[in-house]
Amino acid sequence: MTLGALVGVCVLSNHAFAEDAKVLAPASTRFANAEIDETPDFQKHMSPLLGKLGCNGRSCHGSFQGRGGFRLSLFGYDFKMDREGLIERIDTDAPTDSYLVQKAINVEPHEGGKRMEVGSWEYNLFMKWIGNGAPAVGETPTKLLRLEVTPSEIQFTDADQLQQLKAVAVWEDGMSEDVTCLCRFQSNDDAVCGIDGEGLVTSGDPGDSHVVVFYDNAVVPVPVIRPVTDRIGEKYPKVAATTEVDRLVVEKLSKLGVIPSEQCTDAEFLRRVCLDLTATLPTAAEAEAFLADTNADKRARKVDELLSSEAYAAWWTTRLCDWTGCSDQQLQNVNPVNRNSGSAEWYAWIFKRVQENMPYDKLMEGIVVADSRHADESYRDYCERMTDAYRDDSKSFADQDGLMYFWGRRNFISTEDRAIGFAYTFMGTRIQCAQCHKHPFDVWTQADFQQFEKFFARVRFSRNGDAKEYRAILKEIGIEGKPNNNDLRKAIEKAVKDGKTVPFPELAITAPKNQGKNAPAAKTAKLLGEQEVDVDNIEDPRTALMDWLRNSPTKLFAKAFVNRVWSNYMGRGIVEPTDDLSLANPPSNAGLLNHLTDGFIANGYDMKWLHREIVLSDTYQRSWQPNETNAMDERNFSRAVVRRLPAEAAYDALTMATLNDQKAAEYISVTTGRAIRDTSPPRNNASNGRNYALAVFGRSIRESACDCDRSMEASLLQTLYTRNDRDVEVMLTDRNGWLTQIFRNQKAQDEQAERLLAQAEAQVERFEKTVEVAKKKGNEAQIAKAESALAAARDKVKELTPSSESVSKDFSADEVISQAYLRTLSRLPSADERTAASEYLASAAQPADGVKDLVWALINTKEFMLNH
Repeated sequence: MTLGALVGVCVLSNHAFAEDAKVLAPASTRFANAEIDETPDFQKHMSPLLGKLGCNGRSCHGSFQGRGGFRLSLFGYDFKMDREGLIERIDTDAPTDSYLVQKAINVEPHEGGKRMEVGSWEYNLFMKWIGNGAPAVGETPTKLLRLEVTPSEIQFTDADQLQQLKAVAVWEDGMSEDVTCLCRFQSNDDAVCGIDGEGLVTSGDPGDSHVVVFYDNAVVPVPVIRPVTDRIGEKYPKVAATTEVDRLVVEKLSKLGVIPSEQCTDAEFLRRVCLDLTATLPTAAEAEAFLADTNADKRARKVDELLSSEAYAAWWTTRLCDWTGCSDQQLQNVNPVNRNSGSAEWYAWIFKRVQENMPYDKLMEGIVVADSRHADESYRDYCERMTDAYRDDSKSFADQDGLMYFWGRRNFISTEDRAIGFAYTFMGTRIQCAQCHKHPFDVWTQADFQQFEKFFARVRFSRNGDAKEYRAILKEIGIEGKPNNNDLRKAIEKAVKDGKTVPFPELAITAPKNQGKNAPAAKTAKLLGEQEVDVDNIEDPRTALMDWLRNSPTKLFAKAFVNRVWSNYMGRGIVEPTDDLSLANPPSNAGLLNHLTDGFIANGYDMKWLHREIVLSDTYQRSWQPNETNAMDERNFSRAVVRRLPAEAAYDALTMATLNDQKAAEYISVTTGRAIRDTSPPRNNASNGRNYALAVFGRSIRESACDCDRSMEASLLQTLYTRNDRDVEVMLTDRNGWLTQIFRNQKAQDEQAERLLAQAEAQVERFEKTVEVAKKKGNEAQIAKAESALAAARDKVKELTPSSESVSKDFSADEVISQAYLRTLSRLPSADERTAASEYLASAAQPADGVKDLVWALINTKEFMLNH
């Protein structure tokens, strides 16, 4: 390390450790004195120290099986259990003889080895706690208000620089203590920064990451930056920032010495925004018109046009169906009239609201608090209303107030599955870990998870609704006893046709149990990390959840959607993975995420506001081509990241690139029948035709609470599909295809020419026979006449025989090449590309074959299959 670097670090360290007289000195200082008159607190000192020493880790006593007959709660969330386990292994009258201590100092053989030295502050802390009676945590643990970590951001300038962190715990009881020595630390990227057990950070490779500090239930990330170039401070060039998004992005880039790429071309912008916003390739005519438009506001106008399109509503409905779990595989019994319509109705319900631009919170509220019956509606009335709706073509499931199917999925029945799935869908958060132990990267404990489950205990999706009325309705349609599913389905289908009412499944909130005079105390449920709610005294506990989603100070509800939308446009989330908004996985640009989240909320959860705010920024409109400073940047949005098209967009792009002009124009305006309108992966993973292609390109399988159900990875199967699959061959040669459009007149002319040629060749054969007969007769006059006719016939054949040079008079190779590039790559070819294509077309045996090969080659380029 250079002297200058060392001095710089020291200055930072001195500033960070300015003494605060109100902060209690660290335990490592206080308990260095074995004679100290202080009893350690189990919550504040003992439990964190057990974690610091590794005792309650998953590889030691924190595992579910424990170790050596001794088990602690993983990461120390259960103070009562941990103390009870320790009490069995200590001697309060002779602390030094405690079996626990003998193990820790390795006097007694210990598989974990020596964990502390005799006379160390850790040893003394153990001794004081044991010697003072091993006091327990009170009935209600002290609340940690916050963990203040300084410095709040670390900026290194070179490798192997050092920075010490300081952590101060601020408790509800008014005490503040330096707990650095009791914290656990981790680095999110060891290549960029390392951190030791004492909180000393060491710089590594250029780049940025975070170190994370853990204490009690606090998780605090600290950004660490080491510039990738020397172009920082005064050396950083002035970069225009036309929006707040750009200002926040450039602010981060300036710390890294990264200069953003230039603005993308009009052709790149058009293709990028059409595919990102609507999953639709622009038509050749659309691309041509946009490139010719010289108005300065054409990009903004194009965005407004796309946001008003049916394709926008279709694509973002598909994405919302991904996140909410729309799958026919899980919707077997939600609709007795048509068991295969579940996903289609789910899709239609969301599509209607996206098309109306219903605020996101209102749309989600229709899912969160969905119900089957209207107010004061009986089960029979409900069944009559639903049956009538399926007999009346003017009515639609989309007109229902709520999406009750969300709660009727087969993989969303238990309270555990609902807690996990709810957090994933509406909060972009993984809480599975807390199902069994304290979440290692967030604040939630197993108790928090169990409390959160209670919000879903009274939510019931039942096939038979009101059991008495259900049986009565079945009897009216001729069903008694326990019919098998096939008989029941046939009876229901017939009853609907006959104008009778049929029973429907019902989503209902059951009444709290034991509501008599001797009823036990009402159950309370706890919102994750926040307040408790008396769920037995709320008509529908889900209303409390919806209020919390809107009003929680964490803003996870809005952040999750904002982050997923950003990822759609930029190739990665501000938080990545997009479904892991845990405290230990902080955003790469916290200010950016907060700006978009706050703006989204302030604008009434207007989804179109969010789309505009992102795609009209310079950040979104950067070129994919890197400069010398940002070639390695994929997390700070200094350039467009080249990414593969989503499955539905890829399949529709292949289709659209090969359609004729009229069909292509229809394709962008009417989405019915397109891949982006597919409502669900097929049942039983059927993989034929389009389903095979979508599976190959990674369509979301919607099987788990994970955004990874959709794959954006490239694969060999994708290449084989576009190069060799019969589907692609059919697209190229389809009667509604572009090749047919170009060569329809050519084909008619060719067929006529073939008929004339055949006639001429037949004449040649006849005249050859006439000459032969005349020669046998020796009639010179007849011979001369026949040979003259034969020569004329042969000239006609020669005239009618097509040469490799011949093309239709309506065929313009130059125009066809331009159109081929516009309809596939949304740009005109370069001079070299045009020359190469022209030469290939000229060498083709038939023009149609040449053009077909050209289009095939273009749809097999990376430029076509990637969004850039």
